[in-house]
Amino acid sequence: MKRYALLVFIFISAFTSCSLDDDTNYIGTEIIPIESVEIPDYFVFGERYEILITYNRPSTCYQFYNFFYDINENERVVAIINSVYSDNSCVEEEESVTVTLNFETRANETYLFKFYQGVDEEGEDLYYLVEVPVLTERPTSTSTQLD
Repeated sequence: MKRYALLVFIFISAFTSCSLDDDTNYIGTEIIPIESVEIPDYFVFGERYEILITYNRPSTCYQFYNFFYDINENERVVAIINSVYSDNSCVEEEESVTVTLNFETRANETYLFKFYQGVDEEGEDLYYLVEVPVLTERPTSTSTQLD
């Protein structure tokens, strides 16, 4: 399934990302490691959430394109995809960029998110793992008020 999703992504990217009339120097896409994630401690079934994902953009020649997002039951693999351009005016300075992944809870089971963080010395993918439980309703406050 992952291979199929990647092939579909490459096919769509090849035919929609640039045109011959475009004077930009589009090179292709690149998956960028995720540096940090802001995600709720829990989800409520049926609600939508914004997950903030931060990555380091290597230069101004890199622009956010989309998310790589793979679903396997309640497991989600998430990576950042940047479009890469070749341009003499690119500034070769790393910049922290935060993007938002919109997520809707559609299952009552705990979600396992695997946020891509690059590869190790052996070439194995590294992931930041986050388990987020799903509640059927929002918890009520148990604080008491003194008169």
